[in-house]
Order: sequence, then structure tokens, then C-alpha cells
Amino acid sequence: QGQLAESGGGLVQAGGSLRLSCAASGSIFSINSMGWYRQAPGKQRELVASITRGSSTDYSGSVQGRFTISRDSAKNTVYLQMNSLKPEDTAVYYCNLVSRPYWSWGQGTQVTVSS
Repeated sequence: QGQLAESGGGLVQAGGSLRLSCAASGSIFSINSMGWYRQAPGKQRELVASITRGSSTDYSGSVQGRFTISRDSAKNTVYLQMNSLKPEDTAVYYCNLVSRPYWSWGQGTQVTVSS
């Protein structure tokens, strides 16, 4: 098991873009599926994007067509390109495995989208 460190969040106006990075201290090469999650205030954490070892991707309906997940196994890093951001995308974003057992959750990175 490794540790995860998310970065790249910030404050952006609606319609803007951000690119999040998730650096893993351990190798992600053999992990079948990694994902990006988000948790808005007062809401449960939800999976918004996932990518398999073979680079197949899946997205929740709320981000489909706006977000793009990618992974660089050589760098043990997973990315989330977020375009056309909306105020409802405001949340703390985390990365982790898609299925149990999860690695320890990182601090996350705050994304705030102003209207």
C-alpha cells in the first residue's frame, strides 16, 4: 500500500479549467483501476472518474464530457483535467483505488468554482 497526495486545486470562475494531479508513493502499475472522488460539504464522497490499467475510462453523468482522467504509471501519477467547471463541481477532490482495500486517503485538494 502507498500514500496519495493530491494537488492542483484552486479557485476558478465558472467555465474555467483546472488540472488535478495525484502522486502515489507506491507503484500503481499493477493496480487495475484508479479513480478520482469528490466530497462536497454535507454530502457523501462520490466517485466521478476512473481509469483502468489498460486506460479504459468511466465517468459519472455529472462530469461526462467535461472531465478527463489519465494515468502515467511510470510516474505513479493520475490526473484529472476538468473543463467547463460549474459551481456544483465545488468540492474536495481525492484519488484512490476504485475497489477495496483502499489505500489511506490523502488530504485531498479543494476545488472552488465561483458563479
